[in-house]
Amino acid sequence: MQRKHTPWKKSRKFGDVYGGRTRPKIADNIFNRCHDLDAPEGDRDLPILLQDNPSRDFYFPISAVEAQSALRELPNYDVSGITHIWCRRLRKKEYDSCSQPLAQFVCGSGVRAIVLYPWSRDRTRTFSQASDQSLLNEMRRLDFVVTKSKGVWSVSATEKQLRLFYIHLLFHEVGHHVDWYYRHFSAANRKATEDAANQYANEKSQEALGALDRIQEFRSWDA
Repeated sequence: MQRKHTPWKKSRKFGDVYGGRTRPKIADNIFNRCHDLDAPEGDRDLPILLQDNPSRDFYFPISAVEAQSALRELPNYDVSGITHIWCRRLRKKEYDSCSQPLAQFVCGSGVRAIVLYPWSRDRTRTFSQASDQSLLNEMRRLDFVVTKSKGVWSVSATEKQLRLFYIHLLFHEVGHHVDWYYRHFSAANRKATEDAANQYANEKSQEALGALDRIQEFRSWDA
């Protein structure tokens, strides 16, 4: 993986972080981990695929290759310019904090990256009481089991449900890409940017199902 060798400083503008349905306070930490991707050379095939090896307790419901396949269901105009798809390893303490992102769109310095984070291998997850209800509602729509106890939300899902959910996350981040480069809401208007990305992903529900069918078929061949 190509990396920038210049150390990052908060006062130096490399780019911005959008989406992911996480609290803004963690955005600096996310960008600090993702800022050092190099802008691709002009003749490089895009997007560049990066796949970290998650720890033994986590896995990626869809791979970077499968995410790239899912993007083919979308209009080329919407996805052209995306430079990286990164299945990024998540640290255990980030997972335990209940404020970790599920996905992010990171842009700046010639980079437009979609970052996907892993899920626990037991196919369950907990969220803090402050978690975005639209995210939990999307999980309910996909028939996740969603419960709440003592202020903590818990969800569980089948393998197929998780794959479809991750395609939805991927399309949500594409929505941020489309919004940022074609409509360009203010970065401070978090609700507007999230609403735009949610609307985009919801409008592409049929494309998400098509992407899931393609992934399921490919995995059956590979079994």
